[in-house]
Amino acid sequence: MFIVAFAFSMLAVVLSAGAQQTGRVHRIGFLGATSPSGYAPQVEAFRGGLRDLGYVEGENVVIEFRWAEGNYARLPELAAELVLLKPDVLVTHAPAGTRAAKRATATIPIVMGAAGDAVASGLVASLARPGGNVTGSSFFFPEINAKRLEVLKEALPRLSRVGVLLNPDNPANVAMLRAMEETARSVKIQLHAVEVRSPADFEGAFATIVKGRAGALAVYDDAMLIAEAAQIADLARKSRLPTIGFIEYAKAGGLLAFGVNFPDLWRRAAGFVDKILKGAKPADLPVEQPTTFQVIVNLKTAKALGLTIPQSILVRADEVIR
Repeated sequence: MFIVAFAFSMLAVVLSAGAQQTGRVHRIGFLGATSPSGYAPQVEAFRGGLRDLGYVEGENVVIEFRWAEGNYARLPELAAELVLLKPDVLVTHAPAGTRAAKRATATIPIVMGAAGDAVASGLVASLARPGGNVTGSSFFFPEINAKRLEVLKEALPRLSRVGVLLNPDNPANVAMLRAMEETARSVKIQLHAVEVRSPADFEGAFATIVKGRAGALAVYDDAMLIAEAAQIADLARKSRLPTIGFIEYAKAGGLLAFGVNFPDLWRRAAGFVDKILKGAKPADLPVEQPTTFQVIVNLKTAKALGLTIPQSILVRADEVIR
């Protein structure tokens, strides 16, 4: 009798395991504003976060990717494509991507992997109570870019004019430029903003900046610019322009960086997705913001430009690339 009972109990365990393996497969729609190659570190961080939470692609989760390749005008069309697939959750980045997803659906939950100033951009009602169907991570977009001017001025005390690459399709530009202009006045710097909508505009933009006698360049956290960090850093070196930008920019060859760890934000995005798949509503999940910021100095680039970085910056750098 004991043997029969044991056999039935073991059969129940096997059937239960089989039921879990053949359970529901969650579908995630990923709306990328840039390209898969340019955003590979962030995507891998997101996938890593999902794996840590027990999700295995092809077994209990499927990710449907759509990439705008830096052409923000394609985002509404791609968002509509993803909505037709009826995903359990949409994952986005950049204000333009999140706005396109929000306009495409008011019911499917949306997780921002990283978006600058989500409240000012109108993506959420507030950080504590986002409301609607959007949550995720947002960072201090205007303040970070303003702070970069201070770091740049400290590195180059005689600096008086700074070029700014500006993607006019990014709706967060207004708040960002306002904050940068206020800081520029306080450190006695003039800004020279030049518009770039795609990598095809880069060479002309650099020619304009150099012709305008800018002594340095600031690169802000636009999804298209992040994806093209290496190309921008290369053009800056060829143009003999000291630069400052986001973390990935210095690692790609830029001189300086001040900003947030984007792969870390994307790993945390997996946590938002997990909570939503388990029944949480985006409106009830407060938007998170990074609490630590990094300074990176690329001494290889400094040497190539013939610059000496002040010790005051080196001692507080989180990473020095030699």
